[in-house]
Amino acid sequence: MVVEIHVPLLPTPGLPDGSYPFPWIEEVEDFLSDLEDQGDVEVFDEGEEDGDVYVFFVAGAGEGDLLAVASRVATLPGISAGTIAVVSSDEAEDFGLGRHVTLPLPAL
Repeated sequence: MVVEIHVPLLPTPGLPDGSYPFPWIEEVEDFLSDLEDQGDVEVFDEGEEDGDVYVFFVAGAGEGDLLAVASRVATLPGISAGTIAVVSSDEAEDFGLGRHVTLPLPAL
């Protein structure tokens, strides 16, 4: 099982002129790398741009744990509203083909 985290590819508002418009990409990569180092999840593949979203991939845990990670990503600073998770398979032929989950998840 793979959970894709689809983040709208929108520039971070209020950045100085000439700044990279998507600093949150590196922040999410660092966050996921830290979780991987702790053994909580696996970063399944390098994140990549897909149309108007940037997609991150996590695996190596149960669906609930992976969706919890995706929900945490959706609440990181600079992440745009409209972030979703897609529960998919490592054999999927394209992005976004699984079950869509609205993020962040409701608090229990």
